[in-house]
Amino acid sequence: MSAVPREQIALLSDKLKAAGKKVVFTNGCFDILHVGHVRYLAAARELGDCLIVGLNTDASVRLIKGPTRPINREDDRAEVLLALKSVDYVVLFGEPTANEVIVAIRPDVYAKGGDYAAKDLPEAQVVETYGGKTVLLPMVEGKSSTRIINKIKE
Repeated sequence: MSAVPREQIALLSDKLKAAGKKVVFTNGCFDILHVGHVRYLAAARELGDCLIVGLNTDASVRLIKGPTRPINREDDRAEVLLALKSVDYVVLFGEPTANEVIVAIRPDVYAKGGDYAAKDLPEAQVVETYGGKTVLLPMVEGKSSTRIINKIKE
């Protein structure tokens, strides 16, 4: 399984909605998958009928997390996400925000971790323009890729 090509994501979303599906979108790096990710993605999927994950490209992860990241390449990260029963589709994006992907998908629900505030998410503002809803999901305390990496380094 591989990610949906970027140029096909709008058509896919339109087909899902035409079939009466409630589309949920979330995004992130998902570098080293851990229980926090798994629970977060499962909770996001419960908000609708279909979960599309916007996955940061390797180049964009480096810009966000620094030159030593990602640990896992984008194709590998996409494959691992697609193996989860909660994830229906993955689409790669390299922009600083997921705004362009959101404009293409127009999800009914945009899910993001509770470590963010909706007012600080540019994506939430885009979702609001067409009547979509942003939902902040609780984070699993103490679980992060960075924490795993730091523990390995110790």
